[in-house]
Amino acid sequence: MTRSPGKAAKLDALGAQPVVCDVYDVQALGAVVATFGPDAVMHQLTDLPDDASKIPELAARNDRMLREGTPNLLAAAKAASAERILAQSIAWELPGERGATYRAHERAVLDNGGVVIRYGQLYGPGTDYETELPPPPRIEVDEAARRTVPILDARPGIVELVQR
Repeated sequence: MTRSPGKAAKLDALGAQPVVCDVYDVQALGAVVATFGPDAVMHQLTDLPDDASKIPELAARNDRMLREGTPNLLAAAKAASAERILAQSIAWELPGERGATYRAHERAVLDNGGVVIRYGQLYGPGTDYETELPPPPRIEVDEAARRTVPILDARPGIVELVQR
């Protein structure tokens, strides 16, 4: 699912079945999820800028995605009788209100019997760290993808994907 029609074509080219919908439009989201009829919902919603240097000034957008988008998606998944919910998070602590937002996001997923996947900072092709390593905790993007697949069957709880 994407809010951007332009990204739908990219998802289609990657072999996904794209759905254009805004997570803040509760009615449309509920209808889309119900029509799709998922067994599981993988929450990868973000609103991060393409330019990582702008994250500090635009962080409130992503925080809103977690504060409002997470409950909307959880409700839509529940209404559609999805059996599983998995949601991405981060493997490091953010200070202040941003940290509280992530903790509330994770709590909502756990309270709904879901799995929280705490990813380290991604590096490698197509990431903000293509040519350098980010500070720990971190994980190479292809390794993160490989290690996510078995988590699709994980029991409810928190799983951390980082390189040791």
